[in-house]
Amino acid sequence: MRDPEDFDTFYATTSRRVLAHVAMMVSSRAEAEDSVAEAYLRAWNRWDRISRYENPEAWVRQVAYRHAVSAWRKAVNRISAHRRDTTPGQHVEALSPDHVAIVAALRQLSANQRRVIVLHHIAGLSVAEIHHETGVPAGTVTTWLARGRRTMAAYLTDSETYETGRGRHDV
Repeated sequence: MRDPEDFDTFYATTSRRVLAHVAMMVSSRAEAEDSVAEAYLRAWNRWDRISRYENPEAWVRQVAYRHAVSAWRKAVNRISAHRRDTTPGQHVEALSPDHVAIVAALRQLSANQRRVIVLHHIAGLSVAEIHHETGVPAGTVTTWLARGRRTMAAYLTDSETYETGRGRHDV
């Protein structure tokens, strides 16, 4: 059984030292902080067993280091995959102005509105399907769709057309 006081004492006496060690090993305090936090969480979840180890601090330090290395490898793999997808000589279609405008307009929406707009207009899901997938009530989905469309319209419509109903060529 986990003893919270025993773990708290362990954490209080070792966490700064482990963080310093891991930060020096991986050359990034931010990465070390994330990894050490994850290691202590794992230690807490297994504290009944870890507390009996000869050196629980070494276990936490090793787990934190491995977590940091794993995160680094994942980042390197993402970069490598990106480079493979854009090999020299490969023709890459330029983004159309419409695509750029849509992405910029989507960025103006709240996360909820952006999610339902993409699910409805890009993925082609109905309001009922969005409700089923997200668990958001259908009425809320409809509201977010309407608000999202209204917000996007301001960014996607020629401002003169949006405000007056007349485009530049209608003058």
